[in-house]
Amino acid sequence: MTSAPPLTPRTCVPLAPLCTLGVGGSARWFVEAADEATVRAALDWARARDAGLRVLGGGSNLVVADAGVDGLVVKIALRGVETREAGGAVELTAAAGEPWDELVAAAVGRGWAGLESLSGIPGLVGATPIQNVGAYGQDVGDTVTAVRALDTQDGRVVTLARDDCGFAYRDSRFKSGEPGRFVVLAVTYRLRPGGAPAVTYDDIARHLEARGVARPSLADVRQSVLAVRRAKSMTLDDPTDPNRRSCGSFFTNPVVSAAEADRIAGLARDPAMPRWPQPDGRVKIPAAWLIERAGFARGDADGPVGLSTRHALAVVAHDGARAADVVAFARRLQDAVRARFGVGLTWEPVLWEA
Repeated sequence: MTSAPPLTPRTCVPLAPLCTLGVGGSARWFVEAADEATVRAALDWARARDAGLRVLGGGSNLVVADAGVDGLVVKIALRGVETREAGGAVELTAAAGEPWDELVAAAVGRGWAGLESLSGIPGLVGATPIQNVGAYGQDVGDTVTAVRALDTQDGRVVTLARDDCGFAYRDSRFKSGEPGRFVVLAVTYRLRPGGAPAVTYDDIARHLEARGVARPSLADVRQSVLAVRRAKSMTLDDPTDPNRRSCGSFFTNPVVSAAEADRIAGLARDPAMPRWPQPDGRVKIPAAWLIERAGFARGDADGPVGLSTRHALAVVAHDGARAADVVAFARRLQDAVRARFGVGLTWEPVLWEA
């Protein structure tokens, strides 16, 4: 085992510039980890001082409180990608600090199916199994075969098989089962060489049809996914986009029983309410639809925080916004949906409080 290097964290490091919302306070201590030995050293350093340990990736799914973090924040910067053939498939292993969309682009370019609908999602590889990142009919948990992680309980590096990860809709063992226990170091995905792309959502199918693409390739699907996401301000590649400072989708889509879905449609007086049947018989309802039917419109704002002008599921921070403003606006949305429909909306981003 490689010995841990001496660790000298920086102090009072602002976190807002490292998060896509651009709000929040500072880390009391901060270190960037470019290798696993530094991650282990950070754990040892925090333990020796009885300090909390927080792990920062791309900051695209995070709200940092204005008071900041009274602990050690480790910015994951591990890089490296490896591939190997495995029974007609390809196993792609990427370090946690690899930019996610660059990995998706590389897989699509090689003709490996399984990640194409996840194009354009900001953040790093290490976050994908935590959130079970998904979009347009694909979830990361469908392709993950192993997660290499540091177990903060005993300081060992472990490899967790897919079945040990507890994947569920936008959830996992890492997120809600044992939050904070594991620091993701690398993720292995099993992809299909020459596989057909996934086209299961109407938005993507309509975009492909408008382009005149009848038999889409992986690259075709990626191009349409990127275009649809950009139209909703759900990418970070346009620095002039006024909706850019967000966490993307702020709430998960509620999954309810079929009877509950009928009740909600009745309250909305809309029998054509959009709904997506799930394999277990339940129904997924778009959170954006609930927000709009609860009285909010795209672009509505409360001071320096509001909804995106392009998508009712994105909470956007403007100049002068504080984390407290974001939290208050998000809770206002939750309260309105609960009052109108009796449905609780669950945050997608994580809230870091001191």
